[in-house]
Parts: sequence; structure tokens; C-alpha cells
Amino acid sequence: MSLLRTGSAIAAAAPKVAPSPSAGAHTHLIGCCGSGMKGLADLLHGWGLPLSGSDCAAPPESLRTLIRRGFDFREGHAAENLPPQAQRVIRSLAIGADNPEIQAAVSRGLEQLTYGQMVGRLMSERVGVCIAGTHGKSTTTAMTACVLSDCGFNPSAIFGADLCRTGTSSWAGAGDLFVVESCEFQRNFLDYHPRYAAILSVEPDHFDCYRSREELIAAFGAFAAQVDPSGFILTRIDDPAAMEATQAATAPVLTFGWNPEADWWAGDVRRTANGSRFRLFRRGQFVTELQVPVPGRHNILNALAAAAIALELGAAPRDVRASLPEFPGIRRRFENLGSWRGVTVIDDYAHHPTAVEATLQTARELFGRRTLRVAFQPHQVTRTAALFEDFRRAFHRADEVIVAPVFAARESVGNEPVELAAALATGIREHGVSAQACMSLDHVVRVLDDALQPGDVLITMGAGDIDRIHHALTRRISRDSAAGRTAGSLHMVEGGWTGPILSYSA
Repeated sequence: MSLLRTGSAIAAAAPKVAPSPSAGAHTHLIGCCGSGMKGLADLLHGWGLPLSGSDCAAPPESLRTLIRRGFDFREGHAAENLPPQAQRVIRSLAIGADNPEIQAAVSRGLEQLTYGQMVGRLMSERVGVCIAGTHGKSTTTAMTACVLSDCGFNPSAIFGADLCRTGTSSWAGAGDLFVVESCEFQRNFLDYHPRYAAILSVEPDHFDCYRSREELIAAFGAFAAQVDPSGFILTRIDDPAAMEATQAATAPVLTFGWNPEADWWAGDVRRTANGSRFRLFRRGQFVTELQVPVPGRHNILNALAAAAIALELGAAPRDVRASLPEFPGIRRRFENLGSWRGVTVIDDYAHHPTAVEATLQTARELFGRRTLRVAFQPHQVTRTAALFEDFRRAFHRADEVIVAPVFAARESVGNEPVELAAALATGIREHGVSAQACMSLDHVVRVLDDALQPGDVLITMGAGDIDRIHHALTRRISRDSAAGRTAGSLHMVEGGWTGPILSYSA
């Protein structure tokens, strides 16, 4: 039986919920500057909850906007940051039990939830649409949420990266659907019990959480088993591990991919100036033609999954067709930051060999034979060591790779970040690509300042703080301008705006 249904049927089947869950409960967020927590703060504020929060980091722009709208933010961590009226504490997973605000909450007997537990509670009051997978989940979640919004479903949403145009990563909608990026790290996605879900891919990644491929697949299987039998789960037909995980599902399993045997598949792909066009088929029947405004074959699959979910939920093909070309993209996913001294600057979050290869393939498709230089910051010593051979081969489309020290997130390390970066640079050279290791990000900037030539393409790549590189280059230009050289225009993206932000020396 077809799962396609009308939007009105979905609305009738889903329970109506109050726009403000747990109304009146003052909530304090500890570690509120992280990508997930700041999105949660914006979401809860949109539903009208009184909020406060703290973090050691300075608030990002999206949180500064929330502060201007009344969010009570305290920089640093101290017991006195916990307001007297607080009734509930939500903490980032980066916050330990020794945090003074956590200890103050314990002494006062306040309810404590992790980010995932709170999102799971919100989902229990709504109709969950979860997007999981090793690759593509942030983009696909954002695409799905944007398409459903444009198609009139008015969903709530939260995902792990900011939309390029708005700088937002969440919003509170008045409809029943709640679209959530669902991460496998520490099995966080097991806090969620959605009615609809997608598993985009399953690959070994979080080596500090999963000791084997079998353990990883079992976790995804447990997630699949939590999808409501009245809904569906969408999975990629040509990903064996994802298909294996969905065997645990009691909900109907739908497939997507390039294979015409899939329930939803893409054919007749053509490149456009900024992305791709493709024809969408469902079980051999042509549905519509879609345009994706972000480049790369991987983004065709992301758009295919988002469109399939929306159409299964009852969206009209014409509405999906009109929505997708307006998708703005998300920050740090092949984000074009503009040009600097005639160099095209791209920033990307890729920190897994599969993602690195996809990003560089996209760059070659767009930029042809232009010199492609990559400033790569590996993420985690455990991941880099476990996937070392794959990383060595992943850069074969680049002309030069500058390897920064490993960003050792959640790890206690000595000199391993520098030593592993040096070993990786050697391994990349052994595969025929020019590569060198640097001792710091400042060292990376100096190397780039000497090496980059007009017409080059620079990709800053990694999940740590490698995105600071373009800010450092901007400051360097500013110093050169002050020295009295010939000024020109620098065009880069700052906070999602494309235009000249300062003068620079050519």
C-alpha cells in the first residue's frame, strides 16, 4: 500500500499540541553556545519558555540575537549563574558533573536533562521526523525542514549547522511535525522516538563510542526499532550497513538512491551553474524534476531524501519543486566565502575520508584544473589514527594539502596532534600529492600567505577551528593595507552577508 497521503490526512492523524510545551518552567542551559544548545535555546524561546544560560565561550551571533530579545546569558560557570527561579537545567554533553552550576542544581533538587533528553521530550509531544546517518544529516535535516515549511506544514526544527542566509539552526513552528537532526554520538539518537525517520548512511566514525562496525550497526538498528510502526523509515539502498540496520525496524522501510530498484531514485542528473537538476522517480514512475542549488552528487542524495520524506508526508510535487531551489545551504558545507587576492575561498566541515573525497570531487567538478589547495585540520586523534590509510588516499584530487595539528576534541593528549599531522602529510605525499604539516594554525596562515596565487582555490576543511583561517588572512590583509600598499576590494562572507568588508593590498 502506498504511503503517499495528503497533507490534510497527516494533520488529521497527528494530535494537536500546545505551542508552548511545559509552559512556565524556567529553564537554564549550561554550555549554551554549542551548535545544538544554541539551537535549542532559540527553539524554546520561540515557544515562549523563560530562559537563562551560561558558557565559557563568547556567544555566537545567533545567541547574541536571542540575548537582545531577553535571553539571560552569563559568561563563565559559577553557582550564582543559576537563577533562583530556575526549575530545570539542560546541559551540553561537554558539561561534567563537577560543573558548579550542575552542583547548585543538585543541591536545589532541580530536574536535570541532557540536550538529547530535552529534544526527546519535546518530540514526545509532537510528530517526530528524525534524520540520522554518518554523512549528510545536517544538510538533509535543514532541507527537509525548509521544504516542509514551504509546503505549508509549519514544522518545528533543529539541526546542527546554521542556515547561510539567516544564521538560524532551529525554529518553533505551530504545526505538529518536529524535524530533528539525530546524531549517533554516544547513542544520542536513542533519546528520540519519531514517527518518521531516515538513515542516510552508516560508516565507522565515532571511535570513542563504538568499538566495532557491528556495535555501530546495532546502535542504528536500535534507533530504527524506535520508529513508530504507523510511520516509515527511509534508508539508502546502496549502503549495506544502513540496510542492515533497518532490518530491526517494525515501521515500513522505504529506500532511496541511484538504483532504479529503490522506492525513490534520481536519474538524468545534469549540472547547473550552482548545483544540479535531476528527475525524481518513485517505483519507476516519474514524479517531478528537481533543482538543487548546492553543488555535489552527495547533495543530490540529500535533496532526494528530503523530497522523498516531504512527498511521503503529503506535500504536493509542485510545492517541493518550487521549494528546493530556494534552499540557502548551511554554514561550513562547501560554503563559498568569496575571494581573497584572486583566490576563491571555500570552507567545509569534512572530517571523515568519505566526506573529504566528496568535497574534493565537488571542487574539481566546479573549478576544473585550477590549483586546489587544502588546509586540513584532522578531528580527533582516535578518528585520524583509525582511518589513517583512508585519509592518506582521500586527497588525491588536491594539488597541495597543508595539514594542521589534530583538533583533539574530548581527548587527553600529549604531542600526538602534531606527530599525527606530520605522519599524515607524509602519507599524503606517498600517494603523489604535495603535502606539508604545520605546527599551529598561525603556521598554516604563514604558509598560505606565501603559497597562494591568483586563480587558486583554497578549501579550509575540518570540524575544529580551521574556519578561523580566513579571518586570520583578513587581518593580515588589513595590516598590509595600513602599510600603504595599493588597495582593492576584498569580498568574503561574514555572518552570511556577501559584499566588500574591508580594503586589502593586492
